Amino acid sequence: MAIREKELGRIRENIIENNGGICAYHRSIRKKWIIIAGMAVAVLFFMIISVNAGSTAMSPLDVLKTVVGAGDERGFIVVWMLRMPRVIGAVTAGAGLAVAGCVMQTCLKNPLASPSTLGVTSAATFGANVAIIIFGAGTVMSSASEAVAIGNPYIVSVCAFVFSTAAIFLILSLSKLRGFSPESIVLAGTALSALFGAGTTVIQYFGDEIRIAAAVFWTFGDLGRISWTENAILGIITAICIIYFMMMRWNYNALSNGEDTAKSLGVKTARVRFLGLMAASLLTAISVSFMGTIGFIGLIAPQIMKRVLGSDHRFLIPASALMGSILLLVADTFARSVMSPVVLPVGAITSLLGAPVFFYMLLRGKRKK
Repeated sequence: MAIREKELGRIRENIIENNGGICAYHRSIRKKWIIIAGMAVAVLFFMIISVNAGSTAMSPLDVLKTVVGAGDERGFIVVWMLRMPRVIGAVTAGAGLAVAGCVMQTCLKNPLASPSTLGVTSAATFGANVAIIIFGAGTVMSSASEAVAIGNPYIVSVCAFVFSTAAIFLILSLSKLRGFSPESIVLAGTALSALFGAGTTVIQYFGDEIRIAAAVFWTFGDLGRISWTENAILGIITAICIIYFMMMRWNYNALSNGEDTAKSLGVKTARVRFLGLMAASLLTAISVSFMGTIGFIGLIAPQIMKRVLGSDHRFLIPASALMGSILLLVADTFARSVMSPVVLPVGAITSLLGAPVFFYMLLRGKRKK
């Protein structure tokens, strides 16, 4: 009888302990969704700040009236034709670049992987220069205030995607070789960046003045050149890729635990990795071709959110997208406000943000060894 009571007591303790663990798990999940919801609110807040920033004097009340359709014609032009497209572009491109970096880091099991560190951005830049200088996509003259413009951004997009895809194929090939550690792959990405950078320099050397000016102007990274049409294309592609990534979230969770673990769970690792990197390459190519070089968003955003939410891709993917939007919104607002009416290249601002984080991660990895 006493033995039976002891067994029943032990069973009760196990049930209570299990219930406590389940409650803690649900609290953790709820906390993560609250953080993501708070970040979504932060995106809306920074969108409002960004729409209100600029050289044209408009009060927040005037901006609000214009947004709801109660403003004057001048306010409509400033808000809906000039500011709102770049704000929407910052949200979309920031989300796309951040998610692309997140997927690259998971597929290659490398926390330093991102479009900028793996040479994908440099490859896309090289492809864009091929389109602008060789195929003449940058020869169209614009207004007097803007000497040159990209005449055919769609040719630029195709060329950028082709060369960024080639870079991804090369990275995948190197990752399959024995002896190539994650650090070695980053070094290979650095070599690829140097290779495509040299190719870009050679192409620009043989270009005429207008085409070189268009290529250099494009390289700066500028959200102001994106229109509603490009926003629609970028938004559709970004939404499709993020939906695909969310559908693959359990496979990415398995990959993050190791190749053998993923295969034992039935994950077709080669296929998942290949399609994930292709989609990430597409996101990078489209963003870079429409807006120019915007670096380090894909490195910073996923790393910040991994430290806050962990490596569960159910939460990491949407959180990385929101963090990328926040970072690019803040960078663009700073670029337009710090020396107004002069607008600084947003690509330079994101690089200033990303370089210290990159060095910090390299030093942190060194200490772990």
